[in-house]
Amino acid sequence: MSTKPMKPLPKAKQTVDLSKADTIKCDDCGNYLFITSFVIKKVSAILSPTGQEGLVPIQVYSCGNCGQVPKSLLEGSGLETT
Repeated sequence: MSTKPMKPLPKAKQTVDLSKADTIKCDDCGNYLFITSFVIKKVSAILSPTGQEGLVPIQVYSCGNCGQVPKSLLEGSGLETT
């Protein structure tokens, strides 16, 4: 028996059938194409871990047609619109 450490077995690649995945569409206009956008949050010095005021960019996806961010992508993010 060898005293050399054994190499880990390579993990099998898993494929995902995207034809069975749900496609997200815009709630407002029904468009299926989205672009990367950013919401900028201003953090006060009181809340900041550094004690200094700062800006925090949060990446979201917005509709490429009307610019709306789908509500399903905002749930639990603290960015919900009223």
